[in-house]
Amino acid sequence: MAVSLPQSPKASRRRPPPLDHAALERLALRYVERFATTRGKLSAYLARKIRERGWDGEPADPDGIAERMATLGYVDDRGFAEQKGAALGRRGYGARRVAETLRAAGLDAEDAAPVLAQARAAALKSALRLARRKRIGPFADAPVDAAQRARQFGQLLRAGHAPPLARRIVEAEPGAILDEE
Repeated sequence: MAVSLPQSPKASRRRPPPLDHAALERLALRYVERFATTRGKLSAYLARKIRERGWDGEPADPDGIAERMATLGYVDDRGFAEQKGAALGRRGYGARRVAETLRAAGLDAEDAAPVLAQARAAALKSALRLARRKRIGPFADAPVDAAQRARQFGQLLRAGHAPPLARRIVEAEPGAILDEE
């Protein structure tokens, strides 16, 4: 005798209906009210929703809806870039990591340029902030061996700092004061 297993709640759920223009607009509004975003991220989100749920009606235009949200002031690419760049700098990330994050967010070079210039100008300050948090170089309790220095160097590189700056911080003696050069 065959025993039937109970269906999971997910299997018994009804599939949502395909999207139309009004539903896509509602999704976009809901997304921008919940998250700080860019035109690129909003457009990618809407395109993903169309793929997941399907489309009903005239051809979809996620880029157009994202552009409309920006025109209405719900999406501000430059403001997003400034906020994200400042937050990454406070956490000790370097200009390369800031640039990668902004590129992944779909920002164009025009909106990212002032933030990247600011990140490059504050490179030493943000690197020292990370070094203080991780107890690297001048913030270490005691001198470290070569293997530990290599790991610390890698940490600074992964955080987006330039190799000469990372090397300078890692090779600094505990308690040393580093100045802009």
